[in-house]
Amino acid sequence: MGFADIFWQNARMDLKRYRHLIWDWNGTLLDDAWLCREIINSQLRRRGLPEISTERYEEIFDFPVEKYYRAVGFDWSRETFQEAGTEFIVEYEKRKKACRLQPGARELLEKIAEGGWSQAVLSAYSHHALEEFLGYFGVRKHFRNVAGNRDHFAAGKVEQGLKMLEELPVSPEETLLIGDTTHDAEVAKAMGVDCVLVPCGHNSPDRLKECGLVLLESLASLRLE
Repeated sequence: MGFADIFWQNARMDLKRYRHLIWDWNGTLLDDAWLCREIINSQLRRRGLPEISTERYEEIFDFPVEKYYRAVGFDWSRETFQEAGTEFIVEYEKRKKACRLQPGARELLEKIAEGGWSQAVLSAYSHHALEEFLGYFGVRKHFRNVAGNRDHFAAGKVEQGLKMLEELPVSPEETLLIGDTTHDAEVAKAMGVDCVLVPCGHNSPDRLKECGLVLLESLASLRLE
């Protein structure tokens, strides 16, 4: 059976086999890929570098983010990644409240909580900013655990994921990670948990298919019954 068959046969994912769900934040629950593209393109313009299209962004966005910056043309002989990364996050923090939750995300989180599943957020976003933003949207109450990075340079989240797993009263076999990037697949593999991917954020469907995991059409494909 080819992956295309797996994708369509699993167009709706049954959650009944799991006790705990770990959510990625940026791109999965929060619709912010458009803002990240706008900011990176403004950075590229200031440096006289060509802008990138939505399609190009979704094909090359990666973790650690420093790798992605090099791919779009940043030159670390002219500046440091810390300088470019700080420039990005300052603009992101200024504009982030223009973002919204993904369609149906708020209602889905509420239904999952009511159904008895525990939930957590695992993000490469800085921990303090993540806690604040979850509170801004009024969804922090749904999450048993919240784990973000110690800084804003988005190196990845394997370390935080492994630590989170140690703190949870459930086994890896009872845990599902839901994300929108190939890095989420890598994190899930390192944690030994199942993973489903949703092409609603920072990586394209074609790129996500290469992970060989169940690819949902949307968050609505998570079946609670």
